[in-house]
Amino acid sequence: MKLQIPKRKKRIRSHRLTITLLFAGITFLILLVTLTLVDSLTILLVRYGVLDIDVSDPSLSRIIVDTALFSLGFGVIIAFYAGRLPLIPINRVINALNELADGNYSARLTFRGPFAKAPAIRELSDSFNRMAEELQNTEMLQSDFVNNFSHEFKTPIVSIAGFAKLLKTDDLTEEQRREYVEIIEEESLRLSQMATNVLNLTKIENQSILTNVTDYNLSEQLRNCVLLLEDKWDKKNLELDLDFDEYDIQANEELLKEVFINLIDNAVKFANDYGTLGIRVTDYGQVYSIEVRNTGSTIPRDTLDKIFNKFYQGDESHASFGNGIGLAIVKKIVRMHHGEVFASCTEDSTTLTVELPKTQS
Repeated sequence: MKLQIPKRKKRIRSHRLTITLLFAGITFLILLVTLTLVDSLTILLVRYGVLDIDVSDPSLSRIIVDTALFSLGFGVIIAFYAGRLPLIPINRVINALNELADGNYSARLTFRGPFAKAPAIRELSDSFNRMAEELQNTEMLQSDFVNNFSHEFKTPIVSIAGFAKLLKTDDLTEEQRREYVEIIEEESLRLSQMATNVLNLTKIENQSILTNVTDYNLSEQLRNCVLLLEDKWDKKNLELDLDFDEYDIQANEELLKEVFINLIDNAVKFANDYGTLGIRVTDYGQVYSIEVRNTGSTIPRDTLDKIFNKFYQGDESHASFGNGIGLAIVKKIVRMHHGEVFASCTEDSTTLTVELPKTQS
């Protein structure tokens, strides 16, 4: 049985052969021009007597013809192999890119020999490998997100279905019915929040220009966000430590509200019962620094730079609700406002800090 070569591979080989012939043709043209110039110079030197050669010697013409033919043949061979030499790194790059395109994100670009020492080649391989590593990490995070989101999404649905079925029972007390209805309501809101986060992330990622910028009271917005989450921090009996004066800012009010809701909600989620929820605003002239701090479980230092990545969940045990989207939204919105967001932690507290310019140019 004769093996059939895929059309794609045939096309790739055809394209690379064309490039090889092109490089070989250029190299051969350079050799041919060089040979022509040398021969012309030699003829001129003989004509003006610089070179003492007896042009009447019949063997001289044979020697010149033989030399030209040998030079031509040798030039063709040198041109072919010299033309293939520059294609070695190009072929490796093409092969590695094809592997990435086929979904093999573990592909890495390496060079050996003289090519590996060239600064440009080294920079090319480093850039490619960094890109492949980021794609691999993103693919892993997306895969984890699908698994985590499926788990998070399925749990409230099962709860809603289960308690709705229990409500059909006739011998339930009024207190039990009220409890089951509250659970169904809570789980429904949880589903709604997850769907809203996904939609918000999609919407914000597709937005590249900051619009609806207004001047408003930043301090009042922070107080309102704290009140909106009162049920959550009150259940944990958290002590509030609000340390800020009255500050005005120029920004998109709705988007920054999303930022502070996510930050405060995240702080409450990971705070210990009877712990502290702290918010501090510092005026640094042209920039505000807003710190949201909670006492309780801290973030491992090796994951501090990952918590703002899409789909990343620091709580892999699913002991707390979340789907790894909230802080990604925070990072995107803050960047749209030309600000920065980062995390820090001590032995018993975690602080998420947002630095925002007072005005948007």
